[in-house]
Amino acid sequence: MTARLFASRVLDLAVVLLCVSAIVFVMIRLIPGDAVAIMLGANTEVTPERIAALRARIGLDQPILTQYLAWIGAALRGDLGASLWTGRPVLQEIAAHVWPTIQLTVLALAIGAGLAVPTGVLMARLRGRFADGALRVLTVAGLTIPSFWLGIVMILTLATLAPSLQALGYVPFGEDPLGNLGRLVLPAVALALPLLAGLSRLVRSAMLDALGQDYIRTARAKGVSERQVLYKHALRNALIPFVTSVGVNTGYLLGGAIVVEQVFAIPGLGRLILGAIAERNYPLLQGAILVVTFGFVLVNFLVDMLYVVIDPRVRA
Repeated sequence: MTARLFASRVLDLAVVLLCVSAIVFVMIRLIPGDAVAIMLGANTEVTPERIAALRARIGLDQPILTQYLAWIGAALRGDLGASLWTGRPVLQEIAAHVWPTIQLTVLALAIGAGLAVPTGVLMARLRGRFADGALRVLTVAGLTIPSFWLGIVMILTLATLAPSLQALGYVPFGEDPLGNLGRLVLPAVALALPLLAGLSRLVRSAMLDALGQDYIRTARAKGVSERQVLYKHALRNALIPFVTSVGVNTGYLLGGAIVVEQVFAIPGLGRLILGAIAERNYPLLQGAILVVTFGFVLVNFLVDMLYVVIDPRVRA
């Protein structure tokens, strides 16, 4: 890995975060509703003076550019501000909710990406057979089924077949490891199904393309076993688009996890972000979205670095 490549990717990461922070900062303030009015509620003692005082106290009386520069300057120092409602630092609020989302995303990624490779390879090996056609139909179905709908169906099915089992809520891993995994399996499967379907089709296509290349025919002519042809030569080249897609889909998993969390009553970033939207809690909402964006661009940064391991030609 060259220093120039690394520096270029880090610069790209910084530019993306800066642009997203500016867009999010402006768009949040376009949401209908006034944060000050919501905070004061139906208090009969609300006066224009109290509204102006509260607006000045939380900095909403300043021009939006001044507000953004103050916020981004503090963010660069590691300070995302304080929640308008609780007064707690935004980083503390996020830290209290981020772990369930990370667990759910990682587990869904492991299920989806882990099963996609053998499924895609199997589909490529069985090309043109009935099993290949059946698997392709199933993958299309997997791509079209929304994760939140699948989650609802899973909950209803479990409630019917095994009403004693608990599918909703969240148990910290430190308190009960088995209970933690048991509560996360169903939402992770619901979240992973579209990823599994898309990645397996991608692996199948990439494997078929690789198996048609000249170096594969040469390897077979030299007497290389079919197993080595598939897994040592073809699969290595098929992993390049696979890794790219995994990086991109991780961001979608983070977004999907926010929705699936609501279905399974998981107290993750989804609940935090939706609550911040309802309360017009600008600092908390800005910080949470920035953290999610950082996770997305960080994963893609790591994927770019993996290219060098998978395909050294990227160094050029």
